[in-house]
Amino acid sequence: MPYVNIKITREGNVSPAQKARLIQGATELLRDVLGKNPATTVVVIDEVDTDNWGIGGESVTSRRKKGI
Repeated sequence: MPYVNIKITREGNVSPAQKARLIQGATELLRDVLGKNPATTVVVIDEVDTDNWGIGGESVTSRRKKGI
């Protein structure tokens, strides 16, 4: 049973339709590339607060404020 975990920042701009497309796309990719059964493929999308996601030693919140 394949398990895919997609992590994105929680910024309120990802719609339910976009999430559905991510789930469908990841499932199809595993089917097409690895021959995995879509019926047993699990896809989880985690939305992480930008304060809890760091890049280059600083939070994404801080980087966004700087325009990085």
